[in-house]
Amino acid sequence: MTTNATRLASQAVVPQPPTFVPDAPAHHRAPMVEVLRRYQEAGTVPLSCPGHKLGTGAHRELVAMLGPELFAADVWLDTNTHDQALRAAEALAATAWGADHSFFLGNGSSSGNHAFLLATVRPGDEVIVARDLHKSMLAALILTGARPVYVAPRLHPELGVGLGVHPDDVATALDAHPAARLVALVSPSYFGVAADVAAVTHVSHARGVAVYVDEAWGPHFAFHPELPLSAMAAGADGAVTSTHKMLSSLSQSSILNVRSGRVAPGRVASAVKLTQTTSPLLPLLASIDACRRQMALGGEALLSRTLGLAAHARQRLGMLPGLEVLDADRLGLGPHQLDPTKLVVDVAGLGLTGLVAERALRERFAVAPEGSDLSSVILMVTIGDTRFSVDQLVGAFAALCAERAPVAVGAPPRSSGVAIAPGVQAMTPRDAFFAAARTVPLDGAVGEVAAELVTPYPPGIPVLAPGEVITAEKLAYLTRGSAHGMYVCGPADPSLATIQVVARDRSETTWTS
Repeated sequence: MTTNATRLASQAVVPQPPTFVPDAPAHHRAPMVEVLRRYQEAGTVPLSCPGHKLGTGAHRELVAMLGPELFAADVWLDTNTHDQALRAAEALAATAWGADHSFFLGNGSSSGNHAFLLATVRPGDEVIVARDLHKSMLAALILTGARPVYVAPRLHPELGVGLGVHPDDVATALDAHPAARLVALVSPSYFGVAADVAAVTHVSHARGVAVYVDEAWGPHFAFHPELPLSAMAAGADGAVTSTHKMLSSLSQSSILNVRSGRVAPGRVASAVKLTQTTSPLLPLLASIDACRRQMALGGEALLSRTLGLAAHARQRLGMLPGLEVLDADRLGLGPHQLDPTKLVVDVAGLGLTGLVAERALRERFAVAPEGSDLSSVILMVTIGDTRFSVDQLVGAFAALCAERAPVAVGAPPRSSGVAIAPGVQAMTPRDAFFAAARTVPLDGAVGEVAAELVTPYPPGIPVLAPGEVITAEKLAYLTRGSAHGMYVCGPADPSLATIQVVARDRSETTWTS
């Protein structure tokens, strides 16, 4: 892969890449793994944190469950050794993902969203934001005090599935808000739909605006030609990607990729330090490094096998009565606009919600989906899957289908269009979050200004965002989802009987939607 990762940045505070020339042989190295191995082989006696001291102080049950090797690898290095190894590992990652600079994240892609916005926008700046944003992006808006200009993804007219933010809609928003400092997208979506990042980047760059992509669900895109174009290959100025989601690193590990030019890498580096723990788990960082080596050397072959397994699963599931597996043709998408490793199985034809089907798969068949919504079960096929795991999945669905006669249904009861519809923005997210709030019954909140996030999981998109005027349609969506067992995080009242809204004098004019 070609890259500019060895180009030196002008800012002195930017971590400098090592002196080696990045090439395929260099990817045989894994600097974070190597430095950890050297520590272990030296028989080092730690008189430092962590306090479990290679596991000898940890509870026996925990050591038995997690393994003594994990505790033996949970060590601290001296700062110089750690930083040198980390810089070398990040430079290799930049070559693999096509960035100028990459930063390892131990606090997940959420912290990458926080860091990038902290580095690129200031309080009051306008940001064009896709309304299918993850709650961590909304948290970044709160942290920075930026003023979002929400753009909704276009929806499939029958299925209600988001098809990504259209470049024409981004161009319209930028023309209406010429002072906007950044365009922030989500691609791919939770359902695997990839936006046309290259076209969005073109219209944004033509207006002098940088583009940032929350690519949490697409870390594998850079390593196979049959997958959608990666954000960095599409010309984005920055993208965060979760190596733990679709690849092989440990949970909570991610990479923030940056292109020099419209973004100052030195400022991003400073923001990354602000948003990361000062006590990193070394095995977590080493797992990112090992994942990079694995994908740089053999990623295409691993993903070819994965794509074959996913196609096999898709075909077999699609033959079961009462099931429909969403595909690019059904969604009207072109080549490479849908991640084929993401399986969205519609169970409405069984007379079930996805939430009920997921519980059955977990509790009765020991099959753990990624998640579910009112109509579908969402499943991931990754480089860790095998023919056996696919057989288990298909067998579980076959047993479920055999128990139920297919039912005639119209359009599935998706409500994602309601969830991601931009509302009237009465205040910035930061002002609303820090404003004095009062508690009102959920059914009496129409027309009020939300003071808190209300976020169904999955997929983690806030239905109610601080500063937005609450609509009857969004309350109906939340009420219906809660009645069917939808998990909601964020509100002070998890039962959703009440909600926090911005306090105001009753004599003031009521907010209108």
